[in-house]
Parts: sequence; C-alpha cells; structure tokens
Amino acid sequence: MSLVAPKRSEIPVEYTWDVASIFATVADWETAVSQLDSQIEQVSQYEGRLHEGPTVLADCLAQAEQLQQQARKIFTYAGLSYSVDSLNSEAAARNDQARTAFAAALAAISFIQPELLTIGLDKVGNWLKEEARLAHYAHYMDRLAQRQAHVRSAKVEQVLSLTRDAFSTAAATHGILANTDLQFAPAKGSDGQSYEITQGTISALKTHVDRQIRRTAWENYADAHLAYKNTMANALSAGVKQNVFFSRMRNYRSSLEAALLPNFIPVDVFHNLINTFRQNLPTWHRYWRIRRQALGYDQLYEYDVKAPLTADPPKLSYETAVDWIAQGMAPLGKEYVSILRNGALEQRWVDVYPNQGKRMGAFSSGLPSTHPFIMMSFTDDLFSLSTLAHELGHSLHSYYTWQHQPIIYSNYGLFVAEVASNFNQALVRAHLFESNNDPNFHIAVIEEAMSNFHRYFFIMPTLARFELEIHQRVERGQPLNADILINLLANLFQEGYGDEIVFDRERTGITWAQFHTHLYSNFYVYQYATGISAAHALAHDVLSEKPGAVDNYHAFLKAGGSLYPLDALKVAGVDMTSPEPVETTFAVLAQIVDRLEQLVS
Repeated sequence: MSLVAPKRSEIPVEYTWDVASIFATVADWETAVSQLDSQIEQVSQYEGRLHEGPTVLADCLAQAEQLQQQARKIFTYAGLSYSVDSLNSEAAARNDQARTAFAAALAAISFIQPELLTIGLDKVGNWLKEEARLAHYAHYMDRLAQRQAHVRSAKVEQVLSLTRDAFSTAAATHGILANTDLQFAPAKGSDGQSYEITQGTISALKTHVDRQIRRTAWENYADAHLAYKNTMANALSAGVKQNVFFSRMRNYRSSLEAALLPNFIPVDVFHNLINTFRQNLPTWHRYWRIRRQALGYDQLYEYDVKAPLTADPPKLSYETAVDWIAQGMAPLGKEYVSILRNGALEQRWVDVYPNQGKRMGAFSSGLPSTHPFIMMSFTDDLFSLSTLAHELGHSLHSYYTWQHQPIIYSNYGLFVAEVASNFNQALVRAHLFESNNDPNFHIAVIEEAMSNFHRYFFIMPTLARFELEIHQRVERGQPLNADILINLLANLFQEGYGDEIVFDRERTGITWAQFHTHLYSNFYVYQYATGISAAHALAHDVLSEKPGAVDNYHAFLKAGGSLYPLDALKVAGVDMTSPEPVETTFAVLAQIVDRLEQLVS
C-alpha cells in the first residue's frame, strides 16, 4: 500500500464498509432524524406514570428501547460516515446533528430509573413476576439496586443527560484539530524522497526500515500536535473537569470511583494493574536493550521502538490477512470462522484502507439492528493483520451478544470489551508461530507481538497513571495546562524507558494529545491492559485444549451485559479481582523477550 493516502473517492467500494445497510440514503437518515421527536414524545408520555403498574412499565420500557435503537442508528450512521471522511463538511454537520439527537433521546428516558427507585425495587421485583414482558429485566434491576445511591432525581438526571451534547464538545474539538486541521510536514527518507504523513499512514511510517523516515515521521507528527498544544490542553482539561463534575453530581468520592463502580469494577483492580506494571518495568528495560543490540545501534531513540528487526518483513494482502486470521481462530469452531470470513470478505463489515480525511486508529461499531462495522487503515503488513484480528474480536463479541441477548443487555461494558479483541490476537499469533519455521518470520511475528504489548501493556498503563494524576490534580483544585500535562507524562515515560532510550521530553510528553478519544472516556485506557491480561489467560486455556475452555469462551461471548463483567470473565475462566492474570501476562511478555534474544543473538 502506498504511503501517499488516496482520496476517499479513489478507494474501491469493496474495501469500504456498507453504511447503506443502516440507511440506504442520506435522505432516509434525515427522515429518521425528523421522526425522532415523535418517538421522544411517545416515551415522555409515561413520565410520572410508572407507578400505575407492570403493564405501563412494560409499555414504557418497550418504547424506550425503540427510541434508543433509533437514536443509536442515527448516531452510528453519521459517526461512521464522518470517521472515514472528516474533510467532508456535510458529514461533519450530520455527525454534530446526530450527537444532539442522541443526547435528546437519552434525556427523554432519564426519568425511568429515578421513578423505579421511588416506586421501590422490591415492588418492581414483584411486577417482573407478574408481567412476562418484564421478566428479563431482573439483572437490570439488580444493577440499579447497587447503583441507587448514585441515581439522582428525575429532573437532575434529565439535566445530566442534556449535558451530554455540550460536554462532548471538548472531545470533538480535539478530534477536529487532530483529524482535520493538523498539518504535518512530510517525512523525509535518506534518499531525499518525501512521504506524506496522515493519521492513516503514520503507523507505517514509524515502522519503516529507513531510520531517517522513522525519525522525521515521529518528530513531525509530534511537532504538529505541539503546535496546537495549548488548544488541545484546554480541551483535555475541560474533559477532566467534566468527569470530576459528574463524579461529584453522582456522589462518588473520586472520578476513578465514578468510572469503575457503575461498571461494578472494584478500584483495587485498577491499582493492582498499576502496581504490577511498575514492578515489571525492568522487563521493558531489558527489551529496549535487546532491541538496540539487534538493530546494531549505539543508542536507541524513541523512533526506533518499532523499527523492523528483519530486512524483509512479510507483506500480505488484506485477503491473505483474513485467511490467516480465520486459520488462527479455528479452535473456536467452524461457525465462528464462517461468520468472521463472511463479515470481512462478503458483507463489507470492514473499511479497509487509509484515505485522506480518515481518522486515526481503528474501532468496531454497530448495534443489534445492524451488522458490526470495523474501521482501520490496512497497510499490507503483520501489524495491520493484528489490528484486523483485534477488531474482528470486538465484532464477533458484539455479533454473538446481539444474537443471544435482548436489547437491554446488548452492551457488554468496556471492561470485557478488550478481552475478546486481544484473545483473537493471541490465537492468531500462536498460529503464525506454528505455521512457519523461518526464523525471520518468527522475528517479524515477535515484532508484531511486542508492538501490541507496547501499546496495551506499556503505553496504556502509562496513560492510566497519567489519567489518575490529572484527575487528582483537578479534584484538589490544581491547574492543568499544556506544559503541566507534557511534564507529567514525560516523567512517567522516562520511568518506563529507564536509561535504555534517548529521551525527548517535549515530543514524548505531547503523546497525550495524540489520543484523540481515549482520554475523554473517563478511565478507559487501563482496561486495555486488564483486557490483554484476561485474554492471554483464556487463550492459554483454549490452546492447551483445557476441557470446557472453548464452550466457556463462547458462553462469555454470548453473555453480553446479562452478567456483571467480573462474573462474565469467571464464566470464561479467569478471575480479574486478583493481580495474578496481570502477573501471568507479564511472564508471557518476558518469554517473548527471551525468544527474541535467542533469535537475534
């Protein structure tokens, strides 16, 4: 794939996702938006009436589900279209309109939980037995019972819902800057050739064999963010203050509690991760040293962290990547593999290649009335294969949940979301090691593995520590600005690099600005590290053919939000209340480093 990003119109349609399966035309989307007000009015008619009995409650919840589904369809269609073409002003306008519509829908149903608590959950529990349409809400009511101390009055809940649109402006501003307004100076090769930097090409440039390309790409990408550091810092500061506001409005003692406790995750899980990460930093220091020696450098710089260790890394097409992923996922059975292949190759789940205006990163989206959608920027290498495997893990998790759970449990929570994605990567990686005996190929697979561990087991825990510090600063009434943010994060990275990497404080410290969505989701990033930990524990059980492991994993995929996150993972076979899975996965990381040392020596 060329490092010069094509225009969106130049991407063959078979490599773009099928958003027309949500709404056939923009006109259909506009019609749905225009009809949303009447659906909001229908739900609003139940406000103040839930005490009338189980029939009224069942009717209200049915209408609320329909409203949420339609609002999510509107939001998803607009968001997907904008994500791959942020230069399109009409797509940007629809995305903004969809955010407003979604916030209005949430505000319209915000009275339900306060009214249920006013009625009394014991009485509501009896109604669940009387009205068949309410029977499946038992777990929902149990969740509400555990959260009732943090649910406010109907009016306050309505106000909090209405703030969603306004409060999303900070993250949206950061995203617009990063995906639309940033101008990147081109990377320069050792032969003098220029290479365009975009959000879709930066990853390939930072893994280029030419050190000059890597250096200039890494520096110019960071410098573009530094040029907007004050605006981005103001946006992130606003995002943090919003998190603190919500935590206080809901009577939590901290933003960390407000993020974890509503998802039924003890705060000890967060602290176990951070403590275990810091204890295992010497493994990372050793890896940097082995990488420098393998590359033959006197000094290792940050732009060398993903330098290729083989002169001829494997190149592969998108179709080949799908084949290898399908082969790796074979232990989960023919049905799983068939769904994966059809989605990736026939049903156009995936928006495959980079283009101008496409946002950075990758994600999986969708809702029960659609198939899953995957956005990525495939660049014909093992790193892209790994990203595709990761996102297909998310998508198959969603697919199975949507097939087996009612709408109320169609969202399975952030904590378990990163398990299925990293599980896929672990199984595919094991298959690649077994399918090819070439030492250079093994080194290439290790590079992909270490790149993945670097993101999820180094970058994300570091950002989680950063996130804790900046929230605690705001909770103490201390200021945040660009220089404070840069210095805080630079200090954390310096601890992680030790004495093994030549350090650039400004360009490394601005890394927070390069995460345009993650740090606006209150304490989201730590879950990448807990997710990869649970994933490797479960992958080990499946690969070792532990009795019941495959069936248990399928049960986990199908559970969706019908179980508490920690309980769902226990069904699969792992206990995340203990630091043991994190420690075990650091042992896996150490084994990979050992393997690399043997190969390169």
